[in-house]
Amino acid sequence: MTTGLHPLGGGGLRRPAVGWYSVPHRVPTSAGPRELGAGYPAARPRRLRRTPALRRLVAETRLSVDDLVAPLFVADGLDDPRPVPSMPGVVQHTVESLVVESKRLGSLGVPGIILFGLPRPEDKDATGSAALRPDGITQRALAAVRDAVGDSVVVMADCCLDEFTDHGHCGVVDQATGEVDNDATVDIYARLALTLADAGAQVIAPSGMMDGQVAAIRGALDAGGNGQTAILAYAAKYASALYGPFRDAAEVTIAEGGDRKGYQQDFRNRREALVEVALDVAEGADMVMVKPALAYLDVIADVRAAVEVPVAAYHVSGEYSMVKAAAANGWIDGPGVALEQLTAVKRAGADFILTYFAGEVAEVLGG
Repeated sequence: MTTGLHPLGGGGLRRPAVGWYSVPHRVPTSAGPRELGAGYPAARPRRLRRTPALRRLVAETRLSVDDLVAPLFVADGLDDPRPVPSMPGVVQHTVESLVVESKRLGSLGVPGIILFGLPRPEDKDATGSAALRPDGITQRALAAVRDAVGDSVVVMADCCLDEFTDHGHCGVVDQATGEVDNDATVDIYARLALTLADAGAQVIAPSGMMDGQVAAIRGALDAGGNGQTAILAYAAKYASALYGPFRDAAEVTIAEGGDRKGYQQDFRNRREALVEVALDVAEGADMVMVKPALAYLDVIADVRAAVEVPVAAYHVSGEYSMVKAAAANGWIDGPGVALEQLTAVKRAGADFILTYFAGEVAEVLGG
């Protein structure tokens, strides 16, 4: 017998000796006490699962309202909020309704929101120029929200162009190659970030997965007098099939049936995420993100182990909508699954989670 191990019986399976009896032990049965020999467990993990209070006491992972960031959409030209059919409970806000929702989330204890501005369809063009307007929809929304909530809620802004381009890509397309021009796009991101910070964004979140985007944005912010504005880098953003409902909400269609596999990460790759994350941290990212979340728990764990900066995970639209659809059909307990999924993301190593469930979960957790 191997030192410190006891056999369990069939198949040579072995368990640690710690907490195991080495003397006969009697257990009751319907036929009277039955004697069990060496190897019967004295350690019984079920003891600590007996009551809700015990389970809370020894829980290894705790999800709280402080872990949540709510993604919010604000659309130009709306008179009233417009529901997103593929994302039950999510709407495209007007600036006015966005302010109301931001205040509500703050009252629930949600510490952060991230804004996605949506232009009028006629304002889209090949370079996403409407995104840079000082009086654009995102900039107006940021100013209104900051006026309403001040520093009580962290106001973040997505820094990308896909909502503003007529071709649906995250940057400028090189007409000769049909590919997104990395460096031309990064230049626009830097200018966009400055307008977002000037409008009131406390955190800029570049999501386009362009090489060098973090360094360019950090340089522009510092040179423009926004040295205190933080960067949350979408560092490991995968080309995922789980973004469909988001594209409905953001009214984005990639031209000619295209995709973003040429700049977002291949879902088959794990180590590559660490390369991307390390580059973004070296370029000045204050926080890094893994997106999506549930299908990439291994990546979240790897990133958490590799860096000292805060790690975010984006529980994306497809992950949200699948829960909503299954719950609507009575197949699952929707709120229970939402809590389980978000706790799993936290358990994997995320310091905070961007999720469309933020408001609902905050109500359950009682901020």
